[in-house]
Amino acid sequence: MQLLLLTALLVSVSLAQNMPSSPIRVAIVGLVHGHVAGILPQLNTSRDAQLIGISEPNTTLAKQYADDYHLAASLFYTDMETMLTAQAPDAVLVYTTILDHRRTIEVAATHGIHAMVEKPLSTTLEDALAIRQVSRKNNVHVLTNYETTWYPSNTEALRAVHAGDLGTIRKTLVYDGHMGPAEIGVGPEWLPWLTDPVQNGAGALFDFGCYGADLATVLHRGAAPKSVTAMTATNRPGEYPLVDDDATVVLQYEGSQAIIVPSWSWTYNRKDMEVYGTNGSVRTVGSGNVTMWDVQGIVTGPLAAPPLPAGQNSSLAYLRAVLREEVVDEGDLSALDTNLVVMQILEAARESARTEKTLELTVLPP
Repeated sequence: MQLLLLTALLVSVSLAQNMPSSPIRVAIVGLVHGHVAGILPQLNTSRDAQLIGISEPNTTLAKQYADDYHLAASLFYTDMETMLTAQAPDAVLVYTTILDHRRTIEVAATHGIHAMVEKPLSTTLEDALAIRQVSRKNNVHVLTNYETTWYPSNTEALRAVHAGDLGTIRKTLVYDGHMGPAEIGVGPEWLPWLTDPVQNGAGALFDFGCYGADLATVLHRGAAPKSVTAMTATNRPGEYPLVDDDATVVLQYEGSQAIIVPSWSWTYNRKDMEVYGTNGSVRTVGSGNVTMWDVQGIVTGPLAAPPLPAGQNSSLAYLRAVLREEVVDEGDLSALDTNLVVMQILEAARESARTEKTLELTVLPP
């Protein structure tokens, strides 16, 4: 009998350890960022997060999403404060303009609510530092969601670099973008602010330059570059009269250079990276393809990236893991410390392009 009880206890403990913890309760703030169309289907089937509310002051837009995604009317609020008070979510998923990130995070933080925003973190370094301050004051996590964070290809490339497989890194090139927001049919609630220098920070420079700045920062273990040199262009002023549609950014590190090429002028969608070191190189193409070469130019490793581990394979899984203290959000692609450096790079790039000068970076305040 004692043996049976012991066996039953061990089985019970084993099952408890392997069962996923309960999903976190999340609310969406804003529906004007088109990436929300990607998260709603995920929330419908997610075991990591449960959608408990959506705040959007534009009732016409809210009804459109309610109809398109078969969402209950009871989920919707026109006021964020009212929703946060009524529902008390664990975290908010922010799909506002980039300019509104700071205000949204500040409101959520006063309720003790964590936040995950769409990239980039903010439109200015000043706002990013204010976000860090309110995060510290209210002890809340603020995470930045990049599509490329959940690419197995990038995870494998970062692993190879940090493991020393490529030797000392000398050159990195990151290519991100598409044919242009107007060309790919971005919605009317999104396009006006995406192409506004105040609400989005810039054009392609911020929209896609943030991906490369994020990857370069993690590749260099959180270090900021010594200098930033950027050139932007508006090749289609009739379509994008207020912002750039093409950019090249050079980040000079100690002994290494990273070149970021964000553009709304690519022939096709791309999120690709090349890293060159003294012992080899790695190239990623999209989410799953990664190839490594040695110094002889011989392919040494994998053509298909291994799958990501649980808790790090999607934005919702990662958010739940951070809130459950299963993952520490420091120094990774979504972490606040990383994205402060990203904003330092983007702001310097914007100023460099404006002044046509190389900008030396200073250490961020602690």
